[in-house]
Amino acid sequence: MTDELTTTAIERAAAALTAHGFGVEILDDAAAARERVRELIPAGASVFTGASETLRLSGLDDDLNTGGRYDALRPRGLAMDRATRADEIRRMFAAPDVAVGSVAAVTETGSVVIASGSGSQLPGYAGGAGRVIWIVGAQKVVPDLDAALARVEQHCLPLENERALRVYGVPSAVNRLLILNAEPRPGRATVLLLRECIGF
Repeated sequence: MTDELTTTAIERAAAALTAHGFGVEILDDAAAARERVRELIPAGASVFTGASETLRLSGLDDDLNTGGRYDALRPRGLAMDRATRADEIRRMFAAPDVAVGSVAAVTETGSVVIASGSGSQLPGYAGGAGRVIWIVGAQKVVPDLDAALARVEQHCLPLENERALRVYGVPSAVNRLLILNAEPRPGRATVLLLRECIGF
């Protein structure tokens, strides 16, 4: 794909997402996304981050979970006893002030596709979080849902499986798949589309 074609695809996706109620900003790179996320999330907000190579590689994971500026829910939940406090963890992750992560694909027709092994990030993304922000590398923009689903299985899953085996010692799977075709609550969901390729 040439740079010109990539730019055209990003612009088409941005226009379609906007028409479907998503807030969309096109940014140059991950550094710009880091700055923008800091502007979008007020200090002290409860923030849940989905497991994401995009967040890790960009530095956003550290910004949000270790910087002390926010009420970081992911590290708090990971430190809690899952056997005795599972319900508390579930509720905490499902309804943060802000959920931040990435996606498997964004379509030029205006849909957002998220694949998950555990599903922990999906309630917040689907509607539980007060706000949601996704940072999306240029390579994740695809023509339509068929291409998005193919990308999940053929590209994202093998890479995530490798990561999961390395980090957790267990394989990954597409156990849950969330497709958002529109955002009915104006201002809730923001897609930061990058001209840079980053993440899976």
